[in-house]
Amino acid sequence: MDSPGQYEQQVVWTVVGTDIGPLLLAATREGLVNVVFHATDATRDRALERLAARLGTEPVEAPGSPLLTEAIRQVEAYFAGRRRDFDVPLDWSLISGFNRQVLRELASGVPFGQVVGYGDLARRVGQPGAAQAVGMAMGANPLPVVVPCHRVVESDGGIGGFGGGVGTKRRLLALEGVLPEPLF
Repeated sequence: MDSPGQYEQQVVWTVVGTDIGPLLLAATREGLVNVVFHATDATRDRALERLAARLGTEPVEAPGSPLLTEAIRQVEAYFAGRRRDFDVPLDWSLISGFNRQVLRELASGVPFGQVVGYGDLARRVGQPGAAQAVGMAMGANPLPVVVPCHRVVESDGGIGGFGGGVGTKRRLLALEGVLPEPLF
């Protein structure tokens, strides 16, 4: 017999320490739904409020949750240099339309240690004039690091912007061997 509320949305979260600072990881039964940079108390609290509003349920801190266990393991292995790809289930419910299309292409088509230009990514999804819209999609990415928006750069060789800060983008690209390790 099913228990009451068995099929209600469940959102669990934890904060994981990394070389780029604390990351908030949140998951639903569908998969990892949100990764948030610089997850200190105030940032974490704002992110959890947004998640509650968007998903209609209060996120629960549950670092030992089976929904988070594999994501935590893979994130830790990535930052330790032992993992190049993420293969955790993803919950794409926080993003739709063009943005989802672009992020799915990014996740499947731009491997570890490679970069792609905003315009090139726009062409890959059949919208060759949409480089600026690709930039907006990167800024709306609810799953940074796992869906590697840090791998999207300017066509002239510039690093481009980044929701986690340009310093964070540089560190992630250095981790993947695209840039030299920052001196400080």
